[in-house]
Order: sequence, then structure tokens, then C-alpha cells
Amino acid sequence: MASTDDVSHKRAELERCPPGPNGRDVALFNLAMALYNRFTKGRKTDDLDEAIALLRDVLELRPSDHPDRVSLHHWLSLCLSDRYTNQGAVADLEEAVTFGRAALEFHPPGDRQRGASLYHLACDFRRKFQKQALTHDLDQAIELHRAALELRPSGHPDRAASLHSLALCLSDRYGNQGVVADLEEAVRLERAALPLLPPGHRHRGASLHHLACDLRRKFQKQALTRDLDEAIELHHAVLELRPSGHPNRDSSLHSLTLCLSDRYDDQGVVADLEEAIMFGRAALELRPPGHRQRSASLYHLACDLRRKFQKQALTHDLDEAIELHRAVLELRPSGHPNRDSSLHSLALCLSDRYTNQGVVADLEEAVTFGRAALELHPPGHRHRGASLHHLACDLRRRFQKQALMQDLEEAIELYRAALELRPSGHPNRDSSLHSLALCLSDRYDNKGEAADLEEAVILGRAALELHPPIRLDRASSLHDLAVCLAKRFREQHTASDLNEAIAYEQEALQLLMPADPGYDISRRCLTDYLQMKIHPQVVITSGASDVTHFDIKSVIRGVAFETLKTMPTRLLHTHTGILCNRDAQISHFMNSRQYNQLLSSCRACTPDQRMEHIHTSVSGYFRFVTFSHRWGEGEPLLRDIDGRSIYEMSSKGGLGKLQALCRRACEQEYFWAWSDTCCIDKDSSAELQEAIGSMFACEWFTRGWTLQELLAPATVLFYTQDWSLYKNLTRANHKTDVAVLEELEKATGIESRFLTNFSPGMDDARSRLQWASKRCTTRPEDIAYSLFGIFNLHMPILYGESPENALGRLLAEIISHSGDISILDWVGEASPFHSCFPAHITSYQTLPLSPSQCGPEEQSLTTSQQPSSSTVLRNLHRSLANSPLPRFINRRLILTCITHRVTAVQLQGDPLTLSYTYKIQASGLRPLEIALPDKLEDAAMEPSALQLVRPWHSKLLGSSGKLDAITEEKLLLTLKGPFNALLLIRLAHNEYKRIASSILVTAHVVDPPNNLQSKIKTLTIV
Repeated sequence: MASTDDVSHKRAELERCPPGPNGRDVALFNLAMALYNRFTKGRKTDDLDEAIALLRDVLELRPSDHPDRVSLHHWLSLCLSDRYTNQGAVADLEEAVTFGRAALEFHPPGDRQRGASLYHLACDFRRKFQKQALTHDLDQAIELHRAALELRPSGHPDRAASLHSLALCLSDRYGNQGVVADLEEAVRLERAALPLLPPGHRHRGASLHHLACDLRRKFQKQALTRDLDEAIELHHAVLELRPSGHPNRDSSLHSLTLCLSDRYDDQGVVADLEEAIMFGRAALELRPPGHRQRSASLYHLACDLRRKFQKQALTHDLDEAIELHRAVLELRPSGHPNRDSSLHSLALCLSDRYTNQGVVADLEEAVTFGRAALELHPPGHRHRGASLHHLACDLRRRFQKQALMQDLEEAIELYRAALELRPSGHPNRDSSLHSLALCLSDRYDNKGEAADLEEAVILGRAALELHPPIRLDRASSLHDLAVCLAKRFREQHTASDLNEAIAYEQEALQLLMPADPGYDISRRCLTDYLQMKIHPQVVITSGASDVTHFDIKSVIRGVAFETLKTMPTRLLHTHTGILCNRDAQISHFMNSRQYNQLLSSCRACTPDQRMEHIHTSVSGYFRFVTFSHRWGEGEPLLRDIDGRSIYEMSSKGGLGKLQALCRRACEQEYFWAWSDTCCIDKDSSAELQEAIGSMFACEWFTRGWTLQELLAPATVLFYTQDWSLYKNLTRANHKTDVAVLEELEKATGIESRFLTNFSPGMDDARSRLQWASKRCTTRPEDIAYSLFGIFNLHMPILYGESPENALGRLLAEIISHSGDISILDWVGEASPFHSCFPAHITSYQTLPLSPSQCGPEEQSLTTSQQPSSSTVLRNLHRSLANSPLPRFINRRLILTCITHRVTAVQLQGDPLTLSYTYKIQASGLRPLEIALPDKLEDAAMEPSALQLVRPWHSKLLGSSGKLDAITEEKLLLTLKGPFNALLLIRLAHNEYKRIASSILVTAHVVDPPNNLQSKIKTLTIV
């Protein structure tokens, strides 16, 4: 082992050999070797640089015919190659190749060192290929490795290295040229190397890793599941050989992630996807900011989270995927070889989020990123077809939203270009055919050109031929082709088109289940087509309009179905007292006087007026009243009234209330009424969840579900038990009566502005939670579910989960969507879901601290003291304004805080009392005392274990991003006043947990001007 003493000894020897022919070249060479050996141990660049310089000196002292000159070429080549690996200077690699060639010339066939020279020169040629991508360098590396392998037969100590290195080169050439024979040989050679590297061998992990990578490539080419399964098994084995702290553990985690993700795509097992995400997160932790592979880990984790969203529809997965893709894009600036894939993937995620949430800004951004990706995929690029296709999809979505014809025209142009790049046999040709057909059908609807419809039918047939009978997406192609054929039937009245449309919808329904998204649409279309077949309609033209009598009926029927989608599944018909499902509701409408009047009036409308008129009339017919009441004894359930008229039943118990409701609704000219007792099938979790979502949707004021029933409707009438109007008020809306509003404010604690003009959403989140804090529900978890509509959240209803979990999921979604830190201001028992969330909604009864609650001393600060330094204030403002928004990921709250380190904690008073009083000192704060029911754990008493923090959100500075006079005054008032602090204890892995949540910890700054120096940190809280 080379050591500093060895180098010193060799230096001393060199000093004893002055310039001249007295062995100085040997002393120089020995010192160079000592320095190189020390470099291989300590990786100090100075040692390597000096070794190279000394070897150059030796080369000058040894003429071309010197017997030891050949070793100089060999060692110079090795040193220069190592320096290239260490520093990346291409000149070093070029020179290493030159010296390697020279060394090889001195080792002719038969020379015992020829194998080593061939091997090292081949390795340098591979490095040169990896840098410059010149195929002839890789070909030469392979040729040299084959020659070296012949000189290292079975039993040779270096045969394993030659097998492994040749396999790497062949794998590189497969990646460059796609010749499967190279990949097959690479796998075969790596398998041959593996037995030569038994368990315990230091290179076994690398051999296993590269064999697994080649098997994954083989799977990607040949789709043989056994190859992927073996690759995953090998990567697991490698991971055991690369424990925590191993320099290559991140690579193994990342590669295993890729394999598991591939197997999920191939087999659809969610466990593989979950494991891929877990290993992806672990790899990312080992690739901190600045790591050269961080962007790859971010990218693939984002892709897996998008896959998870597509499977489970959890919005936070998609939001995190978008956040990660944005981070990747920052690491892949203009000119980066993988920027195109980041732009494309981010566009896909934004497009998904637009489809899920309908935010137009996401769609606009998806189009922008899609265009940028397309610019990086010029003609001939292997991903150009995908970029063209997805950009076209987004343009069609934008056309459907904004009705701009130029978007549709461009989408058609792009789809045609994509189709040219996806010739017969291409795996995605069917998708391009189908999408282009849809666009042409859209253009026919707008322009009425028969040629577009004809081409749409042709393309739809071609797409259908490429869809195997068992594929689920075949149902979509069947339906869309049927729609085109039905349109052509209306135009040309060719019976075969209608018969074919019927046959296609029937086949589509055989492929779908009732719960599938396209089932209802196909079923309705089939019934419409059958109606067309049974009762052929005659075209009736009104003025310049080309709309047929049947067309108007079809449109009205379609609008009615779309309107009913936003309403409860079952409604009571107030005229008959019969509970009606959606089909019955449609039937009532189609047989009504209002429907006949609508048909007549539509014929007199212009095309532009017609749709608005239809929507207005249909919505008016399906208005309904909601019965908000406290359940009592004998409430009728669905099974009690299904198929019967409530007017013909006994008026005892809850039925009397229901009958009175329907009579009153009928008097108010409503055809429909809804009650939560009998209009929901409570045995169906799906229907229950739909009812909760659609409803956004005395003791009445203390119940959880009645809160949304009070807030949601613009018009409310209050009735007493005898069904007389409250206080005999005859107003059409009690929400407009000042006296009633005052009573409602007192009873509910809700300001009148919310009672009269409430919008579901995240604004005033803390107030909304406080409204619910004094209410209760029969099932504990319902208190969280009853707030889903109030916050405009669409989340799964999971009856059977703990109420703490239900409330925790709700609060996590609120803070993930809005970043509103006011929901962290509560006092009570902490939730097992997260330490910063309460276990019970009642914890929000305490009002948050406001600036008006400051004492005289704090109030005076705003006028009597000025900031000690405008520069300090600007710097603080900049830090606070640029702080990241709070977010909740994997049950971890990422929160920006103004932190105050606790410097001392002292237990006060008699330790035998029922409570424990602690005196706490923290940097920048006045000493404070807290009384706790339980004793602090020992870990909390350790130095620097605790932090008192003020959570921060950039919106606390106001809407302006500038430090103007108003913002400055607001910032000073906020920072100088008291605040409700969170007491955090530090855990392992630099994470924190909230403690002492059962009491209010109000902190006061000790020196307001110096408080401008406060530390701002982003903490991870569990």
C-alpha cells in the first residue's frame, strides 16, 4: 500500500539523483508510481497530475530504443485515462489512446503483456465513443476486447474483466444501432462472467447490475416477461450487495425502479408501481441537488406518479408529478439532450390535470410545452410522431373549450403529419386514425362539409380494423364510428349506415360494464338509433335552418341527460308523489307540456339562439327543492316508497313531513323534490358518494350535514313543524330577510355575507372549519365528509376509516391545494394522521389570534419604532415572498417557518401536581410558561431539540409582490405582534413533530427591531 512515507522516500531518492545519466530516470519513474498508487487510494488530483508530469520527464530521458520505454507508454496511458475519468478533459483521453497504441506496438502477438494493452486500449476507445459517439471507436473497442479475450482463456485471472467489458461495449452498440445480435451476445458474455465472480467478489455487484440492465433492454425489444422478471430478481440481489452508504446504491435503486415500472406497464400489478415509487424516492434521496443523475430520478419518479394518478385518480399524485417535472425542466436547460422528453412529459401531465379539473391555464401551458417539445423533435426524430399526436390532442381539447376553428384546423394538420410517421404496422397507427377521424367529425359539425364526414368514416373503419376484439379501447372506436355513421344517415338516409351504427353500439356495450365511463353514452345512443329505425322521421326545415325535427329532439334529449348528470340520481315527482330515477325523469319531461312548447319554439330560433334556449328550458324544468331537516323517528327509506306514491301512504312519522314537502314544492311550481331519507340508496357506496358530491350536497343548527344545506342554495325557506312559514314571513327567500339573517348569524357563527353569497372552495378555510367545529354527525367520519362539498373537493368516501383519518385526508387536501396555513391554528389533541392536524373538528372552536388582539405595547410598535435597517427589511421581505408554498406529500408537511430555537426548558413548581409547568426560553422571544397535562419526554430537554415556529405563507404579505409602504407596515405589524406558535421537536433525518398541542402557546417577540433578523427555514414535519 502506497503511503505518504513511501512518496517521501521516493522523493528523497530522486534528490540523490541529480540530472545526468546516473539513474535519474528510474528515480523519476519510481516517484511517479508512488504518486499514482497514492492517487488510487486517496483520489487526490495533485498526485495524479504530478505522476503524469514525472512520467513525461522520464519519457524524455529514455530514447525510442530504450528497453523500458514501452512501460512508460503503458503507464502514461493509464494515468491520462484516469485523469480523463476524474476531470473530463478530452485531450487527456486522446493522448491516452495515442500512448495506448504505442504500447501495443511494443507488445506484438505472443508478448505476455499484449492482453493487458489490448484491454486498456479498448476501454479508452469505449470512453471515447461515450464522449464523441463515433461508431468506429466502439467497433474498434469491440475488436480489441475480442482479441484480449482470446489471450485470456478459461482459468485466466482477468477473463472475467474481459467478458464484462466486451459485454458493456456490445450493449452500447445495441443502444446505438439496435442490432439484437449485439444484445444477445452481451447477455451471453455477462452470464459467462458471473460464475467467475462468486459471492464475495468485489465486482460481482457490477456484473449482476449490468446483466440485469441488458435483460431489461431485451425485454423492451422482445417483450419476454421472463427477461424482465429475471432483471428484477438480479437488481434485488445487487441491492443487497450495495447497502446504505455504498457509492452505487442510487444506481441500483433507480434501475430497479425502471424495471418495476416496466412490469407495471406490462402486467398492471399496482404493487409493482407502488414499489417503483418507493425505490424511486429512495434513489432521489441519494441524489441531492447538484448530483449529475438527479434529473433522471426526478423524471422517472414523476412518470410513475402520473401512472399512479391514471390508475387511482388521486389528484395529489398528479400535482406532485407536475411539480417534479418542473424541477427536472430547470435541470435540463436549452441544449440539454433530454429537455425534449421533459417538455413532452410535463405537457402530458398538465393535459391530464386539465381533463381532471378543467383549469384552462393547464391546457394553455400544455399546448405551450407541447410546441416547445415539437421544435426539439425535427423531421426524422424518433419521437416526432408522439409530439405531433399529443399536441394535436391538446389543440382539439382547446377547440372543444373555446370553439376556435384555427385550433381544430391545426389539430387536423398535425394528426395527418403524425399519421404519415405511423405507417401500416406501427403500434400507434390506430390511435392516429381514430383521433383524426374525431377531428374531421368535429369539423363536419361546424362547417357541414360532407367530405369531412366521409373521410371520418373511412378513417374510423381503418382504426377499428387495428383494434383487437378483446381490447377495451375498441369500445370507444366502435362508438365514435357509430356516431359518424348516424350523422351520415341523417344526411343521406341510407338504411345501411343506421343498421351499421346500431350494430357497432351493440358491440360496444358488450365490451363495457355499466360502471364504465362510456357505457351510458353508448346505451343512450343505441336507444336513439333504435328509435330512428322504428320511427323514421321526415326532415322539417324552418326558414334557413337545416335542422330536422328528429335532430332537435335528439339535442334536447342530450341536454336533458347532461343536466341530470349534475343532479341526484333519484327525485320525487311532486305532482304524483312517485320516486323517479333518471330514465323516469326523462320520460316525464318528454311527455310534458314544457317539452312540446320547447320543440315548437326551437323551430323559430336561429342556430345560435337554439342551444341557449334549450339549456334554459331544460334547466328550468328540472329545478328541485332540497328538504333540510333533522331526522326523527319513522323516517321513510328508499325501500319504503320505491314504486309507490307517497300521497297514497300513511302520513304518520316522517312520511307526513315528506308529503308536506312535496305539496309545498308543488305550490312553488317545482316539479321535483329531494330528501336525504329516501332518495339515496344507502347500501350503495358509489351512489352515496355521488349524492354527497352533488349536494355540495333547534337541533338542526348543530348537525354536520345541515351546514351545506344551509349554505348551498341561494333561496331558503324555513318552516315550523306544522309547515307554516317561520314567523309567517311571506318573502320568497328568507335569506333576504335582515332579521332572519341576524338570527342565523347568532345561531351558526357564520357571517351574513357567506350565508347569502357562498361559493364552495378554499377561501377562508379556517372559518369554514370553525363553522363545523360545533356540529356533530351520527357517524363520526361524516363530519369530514360533510365538508367535502364546502371546500369543493372530490375525494373518496371510505366508511369504516377512523374519523381522525377522514379529517386528516380532508386537511391534507386543503393545504395541498391552497397552502392555507390558518388550518394549523388549533388547540387540542393531535391526530395520529399527522401531528399538525387535530384529532377532532372541535379543536377549531378557538378563534385564531388577530393583530387587533395585541396588547398596547405591541400596538405601539407599529407607530413608535422604525426598522433598524431598510436593507435588512428588504432582504427579509424577499426571503418571505420567495418562500415555497406549504405542501403535503406522503404524510409529510413541507412548511416554511420563522423559527426560534429553544435555548432552555425548565420544569417549574411541585412535580407531584397533576400538571407540569415549564418555563421556556427561545431566541428572539420573551420567556414563556406552558402548563401541560403530561411530562415532556427526555429528548425534549436536550439542547436544540425544540423549536418555536411561526408558520408562513407568502400571501400574508398581501397581493403585491413589492415592498411598498403598505406592505412594509403590514410586515412590521405581523412580525412585531404576538403569534400562536407551534412547538416542534426534532426527530431523526432532520424531520420535526408538533408537541404540546393541547394548550395555546402565544409567543411575544423580545426585541422587535432585531426580530427582522429571524431565521426562515423550510421544515419537514411528520
